[in-house]
Amino acid sequence: MSGFSGGAPDFYTANGYTGRSMGMNNPQGSYPISSASQILHRRHELIGKRSLAEFQSHQQQQQQLGLYLRNVKPRTYQHASPISPLSPVDFSASISPNVSSISSILQQLRPQPIIPPSLLPNRFIKQEQSEKTMMNRLQELEKQLLDDNDDDEADTVSVITNSAWSETIQSLISPSPTSSSSSASVSAPPICPKQTVIEVASAISEGKTEAASEILSRLNQVANVRGNSEQRLSAYMLFALRSKLNPLQYSPPVSELYSKEHASSTELLYEASPCFKLGFMAANLAILEATTNTEKKLHVVDFEIGQGGQYIHLIHALSKKTSTPPFLKITTFADFYGGGEEEERLRSVGDGLIALANKVGVCLNFNVLSLKITDLSLETLGVESNEVLAVNLAFRLYKLPDESVTTENLRDELLRRVKGLFPAVVTVVEQEMNSNTAPFVARVTEVCGYYSALFDSVDATVSRETSERVRIEEGLSRKMANSVACEGRDRVERCEVFGKWRARMGMAGFEPKPLSQHVADSMLARVNSGTRGNPGFTVKEENGGVWFGWMGRTLTVASAWR
Repeated sequence: MSGFSGGAPDFYTANGYTGRSMGMNNPQGSYPISSASQILHRRHELIGKRSLAEFQSHQQQQQQLGLYLRNVKPRTYQHASPISPLSPVDFSASISPNVSSISSILQQLRPQPIIPPSLLPNRFIKQEQSEKTMMNRLQELEKQLLDDNDDDEADTVSVITNSAWSETIQSLISPSPTSSSSSASVSAPPICPKQTVIEVASAISEGKTEAASEILSRLNQVANVRGNSEQRLSAYMLFALRSKLNPLQYSPPVSELYSKEHASSTELLYEASPCFKLGFMAANLAILEATTNTEKKLHVVDFEIGQGGQYIHLIHALSKKTSTPPFLKITTFADFYGGGEEEERLRSVGDGLIALANKVGVCLNFNVLSLKITDLSLETLGVESNEVLAVNLAFRLYKLPDESVTTENLRDELLRRVKGLFPAVVTVVEQEMNSNTAPFVARVTEVCGYYSALFDSVDATVSRETSERVRIEEGLSRKMANSVACEGRDRVERCEVFGKWRARMGMAGFEPKPLSQHVADSMLARVNSGTRGNPGFTVKEENGGVWFGWMGRTLTVASAWR
């Protein structure tokens, strides 16, 4: 026999039981396990005072303990606890005669009443009865573990496996059905539309069509053309990516960008969004500043007049001049390759502008030409000696293919031809988005971020219930789909950031003509009045241009050149 200090587990030997004390550290020596008096003393501390008959009965039992323990075959449990599969236990240690630890554990498991039963509400009666039943069972279990049950002494070792007690202990240590069901019903993390869009773009660029289709099905779960701005953006990006993945099934828009419907929706956007509307106004102020100190007539050449909305504001501004009766000539183009229906539409726009000019006292001459870019000259444009020339390139350059598409490079060709006209000022208004030569994934990311901010800004100015709002977003969806799904000449939407326009204008021979602080201040005042001081819209003058944005994201930039 040997004794060990510390709390190491008990164990069996071949000839008997040798154990480690679980409750004390005694460096003085060992404690023989066969000493009945010591066992009796320790058990007396655990179970309290007893009657003389009980004491004599247990003394006889302890004298036979040595023989009893020799008849007990050692059991080694290699598996998890039979009480609960969640709590693995080594039962070779659990059945030690040193049962003080077991008694301590069972004492902790006993429910401690806090409120007298007579004061408990009726709804707690059943719970109290259940607790009493459980306490009675635990007391009976404790008696069996402590050999207090004289009639069933031989079952001391196997009492743990009793099914009733297994169920009792299981109810104590197993998680409640409520917590289990709640943990099982934890919903999956919400889908992030922007991140999902990028994942689809990555899968498409890597040729993983099946993976892209599966991710698109996830995006479809949050897409809703009638939802909030994020849900609507998801719906339009869903169509754009499907068009890229299956162009035969989902035909991406190309010719639709030249339709009357699209021109009308674009004009509505220009009027509804301060970032576009104020961009046109900034261009008008730059034109007026360049022609203020001259008695010559103003001649504006516009390569993308649209519905003529920009010139409604310019005509009203000219009507306020008190010197000589203002004169304005506007020259625009059906397209650079001729066109019948387009020319008719533009003449209708001109008739409306002439009617407005006559009403406010401005003399307007409106011309529609059909020329190729290479045919541009002062003579073909009809520029007279008593006219000061201004060229407006608002939202036109980005639609022209550059060197990445064709060797003709119509974008740079137009700039060089315009430079040869020696205009007093050239105004450029463009969307601040890098979607021209960027790789596919970067392009999709840029389009998603840009139009996300644009949709949010439209939310601040146009009610969702109006038909104009629906038409605006239909036009934006066509632009998005063309940016994402089309390549080569079919991709008309080829926007660039202001830094690239500066470089391109410089290569064509232009110098920046910084807009005055007066222009920026005037635009800021209009933002505050037109949007009722909405802090989401921003205006700033930077690097010679006026930047218009929403919540920190620049959407358009207006600049002037000479």
